[in-house]
Amino acid sequence: MDQGRKIMIGKQSLAAIVALACVATAPSGLAQTREQGPWWPSVHGPEDQAGASNYVTPEKILAALQIPRTGQTYELGHMYETSMPQYGYRPYFLQVVPAAPPERAGEGAAHRDYFTGFIGQMGTQFDALSHQGESVRMADGSLQNVYYNGFTQKDLTGANNGVGGLEALGTEHVKPFITRGILIDIAGYKGVESLEAGYEVTMDDVRGALARQGMDEETVQQGDAVLFNYGWAVNWTNPSKYNDSYVGVGENEGSPGIFAEVTRWLIGRRVSLVGADSCCVEVRPRPGPENVHRMLFLQDGIPLLENMELRELAGDEVYEFLFLALTERIKGATGSPVRPIAVR
Repeated sequence: MDQGRKIMIGKQSLAAIVALACVATAPSGLAQTREQGPWWPSVHGPEDQAGASNYVTPEKILAALQIPRTGQTYELGHMYETSMPQYGYRPYFLQVVPAAPPERAGEGAAHRDYFTGFIGQMGTQFDALSHQGESVRMADGSLQNVYYNGFTQKDLTGANNGVGGLEALGTEHVKPFITRGILIDIAGYKGVESLEAGYEVTMDDVRGALARQGMDEETVQQGDAVLFNYGWAVNWTNPSKYNDSYVGVGENEGSPGIFAEVTRWLIGRRVSLVGADSCCVEVRPRPGPENVHRMLFLQDGIPLLENMELRELAGDEVYEFLFLALTERIKGATGSPVRPIAVR
């Protein structure tokens, strides 16, 4: 990285950052260095790329391993298949063909997989810290996207412009999530199968759900993975309803989710990961200018797990559990397929 670069926050970008509730910012027009800016350096170190997964310490893992009592496991993700909701231009296609036709006896048989599609950013998937950044104005007057810990677009894409993967903040930098999981069953608290499209989950909802579960805000501890059950997975087999990439397309009217108020609380609790059973975790359409993805990514490097399946876990009233999720070590990827598991 060029440590001598200067970054200047313009009025428009500063307003956006304040709205995201990032750290206190300097007045518009004050130059920011690569080493110091509105949300960087990270508390995890000026060159850190692992973000909040750093909270999953050896001590946290050992404590989480003491949680299970029955050994029962729960799949918290959907099956990857061609019928799952697919977003816009993101394709998923898998064809399996015989690789060894039975021309001669005794030579064995095999198959080959031919896959076309997005490795990440579809199905039950993990959003890495390179997924979204914030536009700021550089000292030379140009706009530059800046990501977690002050990494710029140039830092990420490098000389190859992203061909072969990003050079920073790829999924290979994320540490394994072997930690304590907390389910916040909002649908159960509201007494509905699924929250309505566009419903914003508030802190009153979170407190009510936690109280119903015999918990409170202090129950959520540093390094926990916090999962929200909106009940939206009931629409998974109806992509026209579930898929909210384009509001107004098909049956879609948005999807439920958290917004800025709950996001600030999650950041304050220093959780390691936030997940939900919807495409975006955050409410769509957004009721204000804040962007939950950027709030989580930029301030504390908290990644997202989207399109989860939490109905069985909620139905069995399992609210605290051993949570396991490992991303694929894909060099320079902005997202990854993931198979999240809960053990009670």
